Amino acid sequence: MSLPRCALLWARLPAGRQAGHRGAICSALRAHCGSFPRALRVPALAASSSSASGGSKAPNTSLFVPLTVKPQGPRADGDVGAELTRPLDKSEVKKILDKFYKRKEIQKLGTDYGLDARLFHQAFISFRNYIMQSHSLDVDIHIILNDICFDAAHVDDLFPFFLRHAKQIFPVLECKEDLRKISDLRIPPNWYPEARAIQRKIIFHSGPTNSGKTYHAIQKYLSAKSGVYCGPLKLLAHEIFEKSNAAGVPCDLVTGEERVTVEPNGKQAAHVSCTVEMCSVTTPYEVAVIDEIQMIRDPARGWAWTRALLGLCAEEIHLCGESAAIDLVTELMYTTGEEVEVRKYKRLTPISVLNHALESLDNLRPGDCIVCFSKNDIYSVSRQIEIRGLESAVIYGSLPPGTKLAQAKRFNDPSDPCKILVATDAIGMGLNLSIKRIIFYSLLKPTVNEKGEKEIEPITTSQALQIAGRAGRFSSQFKEGEVTTMNREDLDLLKEILNRPVDPIKSAGLHPTAEQIEMFAYHLPDTTLSNLIDIFVDFSQVDGNYFVCNMADFKFSAELIQHIPLSLRVRYVFCTAPISKKQPFVCSSLLQFARQYSRNEPLTFAWLRRYIKWPLLPPKNIKDLMDLEAIHDVLDLYLWLSYRFMDMFPDATLIRDLQKELDGIIQDGVHNITKLIKISESRRLLNLENSSSETQPLLSGTSKGLARRTRITQAAGSRTAQPASPDGGKITLASRLVQQGLLTPDMLRQLEKEWLTQQAEQGKERTECGTQLKGSRRKKKEPNSD
Repeated sequence: MSLPRCALLWARLPAGRQAGHRGAICSALRAHCGSFPRALRVPALAASSSSASGGSKAPNTSLFVPLTVKPQGPRADGDVGAELTRPLDKSEVKKILDKFYKRKEIQKLGTDYGLDARLFHQAFISFRNYIMQSHSLDVDIHIILNDICFDAAHVDDLFPFFLRHAKQIFPVLECKEDLRKISDLRIPPNWYPEARAIQRKIIFHSGPTNSGKTYHAIQKYLSAKSGVYCGPLKLLAHEIFEKSNAAGVPCDLVTGEERVTVEPNGKQAAHVSCTVEMCSVTTPYEVAVIDEIQMIRDPARGWAWTRALLGLCAEEIHLCGESAAIDLVTELMYTTGEEVEVRKYKRLTPISVLNHALESLDNLRPGDCIVCFSKNDIYSVSRQIEIRGLESAVIYGSLPPGTKLAQAKRFNDPSDPCKILVATDAIGMGLNLSIKRIIFYSLLKPTVNEKGEKEIEPITTSQALQIAGRAGRFSSQFKEGEVTTMNREDLDLLKEILNRPVDPIKSAGLHPTAEQIEMFAYHLPDTTLSNLIDIFVDFSQVDGNYFVCNMADFKFSAELIQHIPLSLRVRYVFCTAPISKKQPFVCSSLLQFARQYSRNEPLTFAWLRRYIKWPLLPPKNIKDLMDLEAIHDVLDLYLWLSYRFMDMFPDATLIRDLQKELDGIIQDGVHNITKLIKISESRRLLNLENSSSETQPLLSGTSKGLARRTRITQAAGSRTAQPASPDGGKITLASRLVQQGLLTPDMLRQLEKEWLTQQAEQGKERTECGTQLKGSRRKKKEPNSD
C-alpha cells in the first residue's frame, strides 16, 4: 500500500474508527518510512528496567553535562505526521507534557533507568522544548501525541520517546556499563604483562635522611650490566647521570625536557638516569633503583611511583625511602607474587634538637640554614641578614635548577664569604649542602586541600624529618647536625612533631592513561576532555591499596585549551605538560603553543625569540626576577613539547642554548637579590612589612588552619599552643600571632610604630575638634548675652 493511499484511507475514516484501524495504517507506514518505537505501557517498561540499572554505585550525575538537541525545522517532504493525522494543537500538547512530568510512576520509571530527579528535570525541559519548538516531529511521536489528545492512548506511552531523547542529551546513560569496565582500576599489576612475565627481586632500603640507603642502591646500579635510576627531581637525575659517567659507566639522561646520549653514534647506553615519570616499563634491565618511594602517596604524582614499582622489567628493583612505605610495598608485591627484602639503615652522623631558639638573626653562625615556607619570608629574612653585614645564598622552588646549583655551590664553598643559606623546603631533596644548623623560621606551611582551597597548617613529621635531616650530612664539613626554631614558642612544637611516629602509607596513586580516556571519548564523543576526566574518576573503581590522583592541574589545562581544535590524543599530551597555574605567562604560553599547533604552524626559534621579547635585560627588581623565572618555565615547556611533537617544535637545541643564557641572567639576579629587594621596597613593588600578594590569599584560611593546629597539639598532649606568659597571666595576642608564624618581630615593631603614629594623629584631630567646638559654643552664647 502506497503512502498516498494510506493517507487517503486515514482521512476518510471517521474519528472513532481511526484508532481501531491504526494497526493496518502503521504497518504500511513502517514499510514506507522504516520502523519506529512501539508505544509501550508502563508495566512493560518496568519489567525490563532491572537490566538497565546496574548493581554498581550510583554515579555522580552532577558531572553529566547535557548536550544540545536542536528542534526540527520544516522538512522538504512536508509534515508526514500531520498528513496522516492532523496538525497538533501545541496548547494541548503542552498540557499533556505537563501531566506526563507530574506523574509519580513516570518519575520512578526514570529513576530505574538512571534518571535521578536532576537528570529527569533537565531531560524533560529539553524534551518539551524540542517538541514545542519543532516545526515537524517524527511520524511515530506525532501519532502518539495525536492519540493522547483523542484519549486513544495513555500519557505514559510518551516514555519511550522521552527516554530516547534523554539518552541523546545524556549519552552516558546508554553506555554506563561499558564506562565502568573501562574505568575499572582494581588490578593495576595486570597492566604490565612484561613485568609479570619475570620473577623480580624487590629490595627495600629503609632509613632516615643521610643514612646511606641511596648510596648502597646506587652501588648495585653501577655494578650491573644494565640499569635504570628513577628519581623525583631533574636535579637528582642529573646527579646520578654525572656520577655514573664519572665512574666509567656510560649512562644516558632522560627527563621530561632533556635527552642526553653519551655514545658517539647516538646508540642508547645500557644505563639510564631519568625522572620517575619518564622510565620505560618495556625495556629490560638488570637493576632498577626507585628513589624516594614514599612519594607513591603523593596526591598529584604518586601514580608515577606506582607505575615504576609495578611495571619496571628488572631482575632486581631497589627501593629507597622511608620505613612508612614498607607495609604498603609488601602488600602490593604480594599481589604480584614477589617478596620484599627489607634492609634498614641508621643515620651516619648524629643530629640533635637544640634546647634554645635562635630568637634573633644577630645569633646566626656560619653553616646556618633558615627554612621559610613563603617567598615573602625569604625576601624579608635575606634583607635583614644583609642589613647585619652578612651575605646569604637563596634557594626556592621556582628557581631554575642551574641557579639552585650555583647558589648551593656558593654556600658550600669555604672560600666564599656567603656562609648563610635562606631556603624553602626545596632543599629537602636533590641538593648536597654543607649545613651545620637548620632553623625553622615558622612551622606553618601553606597547603592546598582536596577541594583546592588554600590553608595554613603545621608541617608533618615526614616533612620535618626530611628538612631537619639536611643538617650535618656525612659528606659535608659538619659531622654533627643541629635543629632549632626562630621563635622560642615554636621549639616545643618542633620537638613534638619530630618525636611523633610517621604515619604508615596506606595507598598508592593511579592515573588514567591516554588509551583509557580515548575509549571513554569513543562512547562520549561530544564531551569535553575536562568533563571526561570528571566522569572517569567518578566511575573508576579501585581497591583499598590505591587511590586516583588529583587531576586538578590536568583539568585546568584541558579547560584552558578546550576551544582550540585538537585531536584527543594531542589535547591529552598538552594537558599533561607540567605548568604552574600560579604563573599567568606560562599558562598563556601553553594556550599560544596549542593555537600555533592547531594551525599547523611550527614554533621556530625565531618565533619564540619574538614571543619572549629576547634579548632580556638583567632584573632591576623582584618583579623582573619573577618574570624571568616565568620565561625560563616557558622555555622548559617548549623543550618538553619538543620531545612529543618534534616536527612542530623543531629548534630544541637552540632553545636549550637560549635557556642556559637566561639561567645565567637569573643567577646574577639571585646573587644580588638583596639589592633587588631594596629597590622593590623603595618603589613599593614589595611590602615586607605586611602580607605580600603571595601570602595574602593564604590568610583567609588561617583560622581553620590554626584551629586544626590547636586540635593536633591538644591531641598530642602538648601545652605549647597556649604557653603562659612569664608573669603568670594570659599570653598576649601579639605574642600568640608571633608564635603562630603570622607575625614576625619586625612586622610587630612596624605595626606598633604605625599604631602609635595613628593614635597621635587621632589625638591631634580630637584636640582640633575640641577647640572648634569650644569656639562655636562661645559664638552661640554671645547673641544671648547681648
